[in-house]
Amino acid sequence: VARRLSLKEHPECHGMAGGKAIEHLAQTGNQELLTFRLPMKQYRNCDFSFSGLQNLVNNAIVQKEKEEGIQEGEILSCVKDVAAAVQHAVAVHIIQRTYRAMLFCIKNSVLPSKKATLVVSGGVASNQYIRKALQNLADANDFALLCPPPRLCTDNGVMIAWNGIERLRAGLGVLPSADGIRYEPR
Repeated sequence: VARRLSLKEHPECHGMAGGKAIEHLAQTGNQELLTFRLPMKQYRNCDFSFSGLQNLVNNAIVQKEKEEGIQEGEILSCVKDVAAAVQHAVAVHIIQRTYRAMLFCIKNSVLPSKKATLVVSGGVASNQYIRKALQNLADANDFALLCPPPRLCTDNGVMIAWNGIERLRAGLGVLPSADGIRYEPR
């Protein structure tokens, strides 16, 4: 979404990663000016998916660009409102699906009856709006919430790659053989 909104070109977002730029702009945006249908409402499971939301957001951006008479790559006048609405929709989706998972774990006695803990990491845990929503969810269900400090909440892909490096260095057998594997760095 940040890429599609060209937030690297926004004067307030210079040098920020996409998620951080969305969070920054959302602070002064009005999330109620746009509403996005939440993904996967018809599925009564704990899965997450943001592809449907991404399509809805992209369509809304295209519509707003037409309304404002601007080209893709230019900054929308309502960019803060779009950021706020997207951040809110993502938070609600995460909360709903996480709540389902918590109920499943409680119902099936997967967690201890006391001192259950919700652990959140990765890039999503660095977003203060989402973190606060998760804290409210945890508090309402008598769970502790455990999140690393935001500076340690990096992209999960980076964390997984780093884990692979450490396992490889430790000789823990990341791959039995690298023969036949093609590497295509981007």
